[in-house]
Amino acid sequence: MQTNLKTYKFEDSRNRIDEILNSTSNFDDKDEIPKRDTLTYTNGYYVKCCALFVDLRDSSTLPQTHQKKVLAKIYRSYISEIVAILNGYTHCKEINIVGDCVSAVFSGQFKYHVNDTLDAAAKINSLIDVLNYKLEKKGYTAIKAGIGLSWGRVLMIKAGYNGSGLSDVVYMGEAVNKASKMCSKAMKEVQRPIVSTKDFYDNLKEDYQKLFHASSIYDPYYSSSGVSIELNDWLQEQKEKDAKKKQKNSLW
Repeated sequence: MQTNLKTYKFEDSRNRIDEILNSTSNFDDKDEIPKRDTLTYTNGYYVKCCALFVDLRDSSTLPQTHQKKVLAKIYRSYISEIVAILNGYTHCKEINIVGDCVSAVFSGQFKYHVNDTLDAAAKINSLIDVLNYKLEKKGYTAIKAGIGLSWGRVLMIKAGYNGSGLSDVVYMGEAVNKASKMCSKAMKEVQRPIVSTKDFYDNLKEDYQKLFHASSIYDPYYSSSGVSIELNDWLQEQKEKDAKKKQKNSLW
């Protein structure tokens, strides 16, 4: 949220804390994620959702390789197109960006919501491959990203403070935390870009489950290298064209 400069007053702060702690907040269980405008500073919802996290790997090394203007191009292209993919899904309700991490909350009421979320993850995985193809043509460093997926219930609340004009919707709880944890495993603990919790995996259709590999039974999670067929086909076609062009030029 963007700031709007209002002087902090400790007395007002104490009163706000007491008001919040003494409130009789109402937190309803909802299978579907309600509209934002139904939230107030005194209510909230426990909702079923799918959480998706995308984070770059070894991004701290990029400034050592590229100038600031090149870094900006890499980050902008990476973030803008992930957001574009996520924004194209009806059941994607929230998108957040913190540094080079992009997260999203999808509806989780039905199994097809879970399948849609995996579909988005596969597109993002293919997008990274497409972006790397274009980065390498420019002589820039290729990037790696991990994608974490989880399904479950989270608490949805309006956060900020009343009268400030500053507020946002916050999702907190196990599903969000686990998606972040799964993301941290991808392309680190396992050399596959997509990692999901068992709950997420169990709600996938059988054809999608076949794309995953199980981890140890003592710490169950599932990893995949699933891709978007459309994006992957385009990339393979471009690489074949490049190879033919290179071969033709070598003959001269």
